[in-house]
Amino acid sequence: MTLTEPPRVVIEDVTPTVDAGRYPLKLPVGSTLDVAANVFRDGHDLVAARVVYLAPGEPQWRSAPLVYDFNPDRWYGSFRVEEVGRWHYGIEAWPDHFGTWRSELEKRIQGGQDVRPELLVGSLLLERYAGLLRGEVAEHVRALAQTLASEDEPLAERLRAARDETLAFEVYGPLEPAELARSPLYELSVDRPEATFAAWYELFPRSQSATPGVHGTFADTARRLPEIAALGFDVVYLPPIHPIGVTHRKGKNNAPTAEPGDVGSPWGIGSSAGGHTAVHPELGTLEDFEHLVTSAKDLGLEIALDIAFQCSPDHPWVKEHPEWFFIRPDGTIRYAENPPKKYEDIYPLNFWCKDREAMWNACRDVFLFWVEHGVKTFRVDNPHTKPFAFWEWVLREVQTAHPDTVFLSESFTRPNRMKALAKLGFNQSYTYFTWKNSASELRDYFRELTSPPMTSYYRPNCFTNTPDILHEYLQHGGRPAFRARLVLAATLSPLYGIYSGFELCEGTPVRPGSEEYKDSEKYQLVTRDFNAPGNLKHDIARLNRIRRENVALQTLPNLEFVRSDYDGVLAYRRFAPGNEILVVVNLDPHATHETMIDVPVDRMGLGENEAYEVFDLLGGSRWVWRGRRNYVKLDPTERVAHVFRVIRRG
Repeated sequence: MTLTEPPRVVIEDVTPTVDAGRYPLKLPVGSTLDVAANVFRDGHDLVAARVVYLAPGEPQWRSAPLVYDFNPDRWYGSFRVEEVGRWHYGIEAWPDHFGTWRSELEKRIQGGQDVRPELLVGSLLLERYAGLLRGEVAEHVRALAQTLASEDEPLAERLRAARDETLAFEVYGPLEPAELARSPLYELSVDRPEATFAAWYELFPRSQSATPGVHGTFADTARRLPEIAALGFDVVYLPPIHPIGVTHRKGKNNAPTAEPGDVGSPWGIGSSAGGHTAVHPELGTLEDFEHLVTSAKDLGLEIALDIAFQCSPDHPWVKEHPEWFFIRPDGTIRYAENPPKKYEDIYPLNFWCKDREAMWNACRDVFLFWVEHGVKTFRVDNPHTKPFAFWEWVLREVQTAHPDTVFLSESFTRPNRMKALAKLGFNQSYTYFTWKNSASELRDYFRELTSPPMTSYYRPNCFTNTPDILHEYLQHGGRPAFRARLVLAATLSPLYGIYSGFELCEGTPVRPGSEEYKDSEKYQLVTRDFNAPGNLKHDIARLNRIRRENVALQTLPNLEFVRSDYDGVLAYRRFAPGNEILVVVNLDPHATHETMIDVPVDRMGLGENEAYEVFDLLGGSRWVWRGRRNYVKLDPTERVAHVFRVIRRG
């Protein structure tokens, strides 16, 4: 039996990783990755360690040293990521012969021993290191080795050579290749800033006409962009813009049969006018869409597209590739169902069909097509109903070619499925935020979202509402409920969004007990007066400006909930160096509430009895508080929340 060279150093428990390296870690560009590991060996000799990392597209690995911390018996280091794309990193460690020799030398000196024999040992060690080095560094190390070995030199001079300040850096590294131990290599997905901090606004282009009953166009949508930009949004998300099928088209309020003139659901994709790479003729042309993308960019906005891999019976793929669908025994194609719901206007794709390679490539090419036409952000419809293997493959394919592409997972399913989609490549994820309305629900859920391990891979995008979700809290809470949920979404997560109509406090369901909107925009045109009395445009613009001006609201893991004597008033702190934000929200849209909150002054760098100012960024008021216990009163008709900037007096 032939034995390989056994490792001389052990590397364990490298952090951070996602599922021990099965999936990439996520970070925004410009941030620093802090790594740690357990590194040790037998005996008393010292070890050394470093983190090695490779930037995307670079041939040369770089490294940074790890530093040992005795108390947790662990090694720590970091490196900065300055490019978008897939990075790789790992840990290397080796026996530190020089460090061991120098440490023992100092102990012998302190013990009053004759160290001249040890200086000869050190000389031989430095000669070995010099043989591995080149240029001036090799010459310097060899000269110090000669000084150590020279009995003609005074002992003080030989000790000075042993303690040379640059020597430890020059001989840093293993003496022999076999001594080097390596951890597995881990992936790191580095994204552009918009993947981690952005405000989304969802609208249907077909509803942007100012004339009731007239189908809107891309040009109508472009005319709304300045208003949306002025509100402080970053992303304008459009539901599917493709041709809509006629066969089994849905009518108003999801009626199973369409009447003449009914526009159908945009998710019933495909007609004789084309499929996933075509635009609905009534919206305009592909050139009109490109103009919309350019107009948005000029205003600092980004257009995001909805990608739903499903087809109407009229989609070109149905005739060209019937084998891509689920075929019943009688030869017909199965439509989509989620009992008791039926979607006769939709055929689901069979991602495990015999011709799946061609079908997967066609789906990938849909993304690449829209990237070529200026789209770099996609909201993906119901990804949990397609194979995880497909998403892991297709997201990597697209992001390898276009590393700055951002994907939002629209998945409201079991927690493990939602987490798995985030792990395998989605940059952002929908959340259960819409259904979390009590203080305990919000605290429990956001503690999970803002703590490891989820912060390593999951970026929550908190939408206040969607075309599919009108929660009963909004249905029964009126304008105060909309205002409170807006503050919560905008300040609990760096990523949040609203669906058009939220700013008008639209809260009428199709029937009691349903979360569907009455006269839902999913099935008909809707004309709105966005300046109607009671609108929330002022609140939205102010909150988005607050988010941009306060770095504490732009990162995820810096959330701390604060005790409130009355549980219906939720209080929490968001913090960054030099930026302390304290948010207090009345969760009861029907009544005024007073409470005392416990400000964590010790963690805010304030004294127990120190006076400080709290400036309400929403209302403009300013108070002087002192110490931990402070009084708050919130009236839903006037002030539903405070977003305080905490300022040390003087």
